[in-house]
Amino acid sequence: MQQPQELRPTSQGKVRDLFDLGDRMLLVATDRLSAFDVILPDAIPYKGEVLTKISLFWFDVLDDVVANHLISADVADLPSEFVPYAETFAGRFMLAKKAEVFPVECIVRGYLAGSGWNEYRTSGTVCGQKLPEGLVESSRLPEPIFTPSTKAEIGEHDENISFERVVELIGEEHANALRDASIKLYSRAAKHALDCGIIIADTKFEFGLVDGVVTLVDEVLTPDSSRFWPADSYEPGKGQPSFDKQFVRDWLQSSGWDKKPPAPELPEDIITITAEKYVEAYEMITGEPFVPEGD
Repeated sequence: MQQPQELRPTSQGKVRDLFDLGDRMLLVATDRLSAFDVILPDAIPYKGEVLTKISLFWFDVLDDVVANHLISADVADLPSEFVPYAETFAGRFMLAKKAEVFPVECIVRGYLAGSGWNEYRTSGTVCGQKLPEGLVESSRLPEPIFTPSTKAEIGEHDENISFERVVELIGEEHANALRDASIKLYSRAAKHALDCGIIIADTKFEFGLVDGVVTLVDEVLTPDSSRFWPADSYEPGKGQPSFDKQFVRDWLQSSGWDKKPPAPELPEDIITITAEKYVEAYEMITGEPFVPEGD
């Protein structure tokens, strides 16, 4: 996706361009990819559409768990100033309620992987929470655990924080609401995904307040915000193949990159395979073929 030069987003995230429309926001998912909190120089074809379509699916499936910010993803509802760019934005935008976003990444882990596995090997804990002895890499946890982190600026790294720190940041009532909603969302989604052949090892949610109501915002349960594993090849005791950007992370790790900007360019085969993995995840989770809409 090429952003029209005459359009200037109000702000930009690692993946999304955001346009402030007063009481609403227009969120446009680009094909940018970030890893280790650094935006990579190469785009992943159709990635923005995949992220948007998966999020729309989950917003619909999980709307009885917690309110979400979605107003519409129909080009017919684009504000007039964006109508000339309807073909560019089609399939990759969400018109959303404006929220006062909480400064917390709400991470839920159902399996032992990534930084959680590294910490467990050292201390028997994940984000300070004691876990049973004898777990191995990729073990399923007895229960999903809530492991929040800070929301870092682009180029900086998120930091794990305790639940007590979340209470200090946003108050006990909201901290409890975010933790409970996160675990319920994860548990419901993990069951659906497993029925479709995908293990959701972990994921992150973001929430905000809309008219005083705790509301799910941003993307949800996508290959960018989650660790997806194929269920048919799951084998505890080692790292798992994935449908998400872990494939890119693994290549970057092996490249010798120091995880500081600028990131190295990705080989063409890595870009192609990553795009295929995103599409495959979408099709397995939704049960629908992926049909690109936009430019």
